[in-house]
Amino acid sequence: MEYLSERVSIERSEGRTSVVISARLPKAKEALLVTWTIAWSLCGLYILYARSEIPPGDPLRQYLLAFLAFWAYFLLKIGRATLWRLKGFELWRVKDGSVTIKDSLFGYGKANTYFVENIQRMGLLHRDPSSWKTQWNESIWVVGGERLGFEHVGKRVVFGKGLTDDEARRLLPILKDALRAERRKTSATGD
Repeated sequence: MEYLSERVSIERSEGRTSVVISARLPKAKEALLVTWTIAWSLCGLYILYARSEIPPGDPLRQYLLAFLAFWAYFLLKIGRATLWRLKGFELWRVKDGSVTIKDSLFGYGKANTYFVENIQRMGLLHRDPSSWKTQWNESIWVVGGERLGFEHVGKRVVFGKGLTDDEARRLLPILKDALRAERRKTSATGD
């Protein structure tokens, strides 16, 4: 096993290439994220308590109920991002003529499989650093920050969550080599 960085490891064996990317953050950012999640939870619980103290029939109860619906939605988003940053991994595997990409949280997650014959235009994603959307997608508050992508049967597939530009540039040739090897192996067995 080789390590590209503290968070990225690569394992290559006969007919298989695997990449594991940890979603962990530096300790200071991790503490900030957990603190924010706890504060968000406590604020919502306080609003819930305050709503229970308001007499029935007061229009403020309806307003607070709507507020709590939005609060709960964002609590789910924040909770998912926090769990991802604490215990999440992105796993890639090139083996048996396919590429499998899985976002793993506590070892669970849906694995998506793509046949190498159908993969086109593998490369780095174009990002506009001045774009608000790019800044948000790369923040610690969301599960995102994809750096690599390809087209598969007309659909765009993005992956490489949280990679730095340097890590993405170093991983791309490794991934392309593994795809070429799988294509050669698949075409040799198909003849």
